[in-house]
Amino acid sequence: MTGTAAHTSTSSSTTPSTAPVVSATEVVLPGPVEPEGLELRSRELPAPAKGQVVLRMDATGVSFAEQQMRRGKYYDQPPFPFVPGYDVVGTVTAAGPDVDHALVGRRFAAVTKTGAWASHLLIDAVDLMPVPDEVDAADAETVVVNGITAWQMLHRIAKVRTGGTIVVLGANGGVGSTLVQLARHAGITVIGTASARHHATVRELGASPVDYRDPDMYARIRELAPAGVDAVFDHVGGAGVEQSWHLLRKGGTLVSYGTAATKDDEGNSQVPVLKLFARLAAWNSLPNGRSAHFYNFWAGKRRCRASWQRRLTEDLTQVLRLVADDVLTPQIAARIPLPDAAAALALAESRTVAGKIVIVPASASDSVPATEA
Repeated sequence: MTGTAAHTSTSSSTTPSTAPVVSATEVVLPGPVEPEGLELRSRELPAPAKGQVVLRMDATGVSFAEQQMRRGKYYDQPPFPFVPGYDVVGTVTAAGPDVDHALVGRRFAAVTKTGAWASHLLIDAVDLMPVPDEVDAADAETVVVNGITAWQMLHRIAKVRTGGTIVVLGANGGVGSTLVQLARHAGITVIGTASARHHATVRELGASPVDYRDPDMYARIRELAPAGVDAVFDHVGGAGVEQSWHLLRKGGTLVSYGTAATKDDEGNSQVPVLKLFARLAAWNSLPNGRSAHFYNFWAGKRRCRASWQRRLTEDLTQVLRLVADDVLTPQIAARIPLPDAAAALALAESRTVAGKIVIVPASASDSVPATEA
């Protein structure tokens, strides 16, 4: 786990936790299975240890990471079996020794990488990021990893200025839809790729849509930006990343943050990533004023854990403020109860929805909206 000492307290009691026993419901990924192969289990959650809290899940979600993990193809995933779940928003119900007990009853977000598909989970208190009371838990969940990723790529890496033009591949997705809105708020023109069925959504977000199934997609983008663009945000990778590179004007930035094009390829999942790294490094060596970056959400964690978590908290705070102010609208494709996580994963993989699939507690099962066909 990562974080700063912001939520610990040296004045708190160091006596063992007296938290009541909690029965946690968890979704387990037993191996490389189809979504219906997910397993549901209940277990007694240990009392929070020193520096830990018990977090009651209010919302978690399905990201591309879990889709790859079930195939055994996510970079650096844990061995099977394990509980997936990349991020979570929840309410603290108990605090362990050396944790400020004022945290109990308050709502926080956390990035877990795994373990969040559970009714209750143990979290290091230093990983907690505050969520404003006025922001709905599902809305907040939608912009935890997605919002931090979009904010950091746009403002920390590409640093696109007002008046610039960018291309967002997958503009209807979780990261893509957030990125479009952040860019538009910053006065940046956006060209977004999506299937034709999602073009209305992309337009509503403020981007000019281009059909990613069009074999001449890159030519269509050049028609919209004949002088080139300031940045391309590419989660697809594969052969198309070279086309993304050539869309850039002098001084432009390519931000690659995934290899979705090779998600179904057999063999070592690290090979496409390593090939991409080599290609980006080669482009950066060219004297043409353009730059290429691979965005890694976890970069810097091992080098300086505290500063990494501090950046996450700062950036999520910025994003959640925009949500609270109705500037940023989280794109929720569906709310699905935890026991139906297999259906949530299958729906996410169907590529028929716009936005993020949010998993909610079983008690919230009556709040599932209609999804886009």
